[in-house]
Amino acid sequence: MFLYGGRVVAPTAREGFSVVSTHVLALPSPTTSAGGGGAPRRRTRVLALTEARWAVTALALFLLALPLELSGAPAWSWGPPYALVYAAGGWEPALSGLRELRGKVLDVDLLMIVAALGAASIGQARDGALLIVIFATSGALEALATARTGDAVRGLLDLAPDTATRVTPGGEECVPSADLVVGDVIHIRPGERVGADGRVLDGTSEVDQATITGEPLPAAKEPGDQVFAGTLNGTGALRVAVERDASGSVIARIVAMTEEASRTKAPTQLFIEKVEQRYSLGMVAATLAVFLVPLAFGGDVTDCLLRAMTFMIVASPCAVVLATMPPLLSAMANAARHGVLVKSAVVMERLGQTDTVALDKTGTLTEGTPRVTGVRPLPGSGLAADRLLALAAAAEHPSEHPLARAVVSAAQERGTALPPASDFTSAPGTGVTATVGGHRITVGSPARLLRGDTSPAAAGAAEVAADLEETGRTAVLVLRDGLPVGVLGIADRIRRDAAATVASLTRLTGGTPVLLTGDNPRAAARLAAEAGITDVRAGLLPQDKAAAVHEEERAGRRVLVVGDGVNDAPALAAAHVGIAMGRAGSDLALETADAVVIRDELVTVPTAVALSRATRRLVVQNLAVAGVFISALVVWDLVGHLPLPLGVLGHEGSTVIVGLNGLRLLRESEWRRAADRGRSAAPSATRIAPSTG
Repeated sequence: MFLYGGRVVAPTAREGFSVVSTHVLALPSPTTSAGGGGAPRRRTRVLALTEARWAVTALALFLLALPLELSGAPAWSWGPPYALVYAAGGWEPALSGLRELRGKVLDVDLLMIVAALGAASIGQARDGALLIVIFATSGALEALATARTGDAVRGLLDLAPDTATRVTPGGEECVPSADLVVGDVIHIRPGERVGADGRVLDGTSEVDQATITGEPLPAAKEPGDQVFAGTLNGTGALRVAVERDASGSVIARIVAMTEEASRTKAPTQLFIEKVEQRYSLGMVAATLAVFLVPLAFGGDVTDCLLRAMTFMIVASPCAVVLATMPPLLSAMANAARHGVLVKSAVVMERLGQTDTVALDKTGTLTEGTPRVTGVRPLPGSGLAADRLLALAAAAEHPSEHPLARAVVSAAQERGTALPPASDFTSAPGTGVTATVGGHRITVGSPARLLRGDTSPAAAGAAEVAADLEETGRTAVLVLRDGLPVGVLGIADRIRRDAAATVASLTRLTGGTPVLLTGDNPRAAARLAAEAGITDVRAGLLPQDKAAAVHEEERAGRRVLVVGDGVNDAPALAAAHVGIAMGRAGSDLALETADAVVIRDELVTVPTAVALSRATRRLVVQNLAVAGVFISALVVWDLVGHLPLPLGVLGHEGSTVIVGLNGLRLLRESEWRRAADRGRSAAPSATRIAPSTG
């Protein structure tokens, strides 16, 4: 682990190194699952970046020179490689620093180069070269992180197909999706992605629009319904009237909102750079004064220079920087060991500042996979629950629909043997039909299958279906030879740790988290009741989620957003801190978020918040220790005569003390203690409850 100029290069388990800086670092994400709604990956190669090529060159030259010097080889053998290290790794920051200096800004990069050259001028070429290598490597990895974030945002546009089938008076033609204009009619075949935002004119199908709304199940579409670019059509064919051009589509607006939110968030992350700028100017001015003032009154040049050098050493902010960075890095490493990948030291600090939490539903509070939650045989059907489920599963077995997979999985989990089925047919938006045990079994939508049926059995089935839907579940009707025999209830299952997580976050922040979801209000209300959430905002599009976060931020709150999908990305970017669920998270959500829950354990979120707060307390302790040491040494050097070796010893001693104190957060016991704090934290008395707008 190395530190210089406010940047830290620390080893990680995933990529070998990660840049921890005042900017958000977008780490390479795990492979997106099918349900994550991720865009195809566009990944910038490491060596495609100029910064990376120069950093690799500088590192190789340093590794060539170091063993030669340590082995006692003559200076002519290791001197030139060290000189080339300075050139390869230092020319870019030096040039950048000089440009900033021309604009009357003293850049930390330039001070780093001056410090390295100063080390070389007094015979410490190795130390100076090491500083150059560290700084060049840090800059290269930060450039890579920035490029990878851009890759993820731009890759989102790949969700929309490059071409679409436009209907013309003379037939059909294949055109680029970007050329579609409002009023065009497009033909969307089964399995194709929708080419533009529009409204269905003809046809029925089911469209997977999880990338936009986060709904766990495909939405039935018929004439008059709206569809979105980039969503995936099911087994039916649709004709759609285009209502927005490519630049105005929901997908394009998600990209724009994510980029805009990231840009407006960035200035709040520059506090460390501002402090460095002021401290650098102050230290340079003070060092010059310590040298020139005594010299002007007839002081000895050597003595004045030695006093100024000693002052620069003891006034160096190393202990102050280490008072902050080791605790943050230790907390980050501890969190990563327990499945929470925090992307920067700034994020680790921000986690503990949050006072409002907004949670996504599907894939965050829930598992993101539909499950059978109720099996209701109708009176007079003569079927037991297991037999009803077996008939439905046998008919659904050939289907790839998510509801069909849920029914089949439920039968398998109960150990129910599935009878053979034949003559399978599927009607988009309606359901499936197959012959099972000599009976014609139909499984599908109650609204479609019972349309026009006024029999008592149909009325009973409709009542049971309505009862299930009132509790937020999807009702699936089962017919035997055209007569209703039962209804299945299907819902996305809540995570086992969801309620405990909500309770812990409530105790930590003093207010119940808010639920932000694109799903329907009934399903959202059912889930919220199970999780212990009272503030529910359902039916939200991505821009609505981001607007809700902005509303809370304008009210003076610091919002933590936890989500997993493309539709969560704008809110994740706009939040004070955004956390993505890693297992099913989309690439865009993983890249946009400030932290990732790799193991998909939601309960680690409040623990990470509590750990951040413990880190802040330890940082305050360290700053007090560092301040006492620096003040004492500076006063000694200015008032008396502080020997240079003693100044170095005091400076390095304080640095070691605060560094070791910060490393305490690496211990396993600190994570357990943070988990206990999350479970037992007392609500804040000053917390303002979120609105229910």
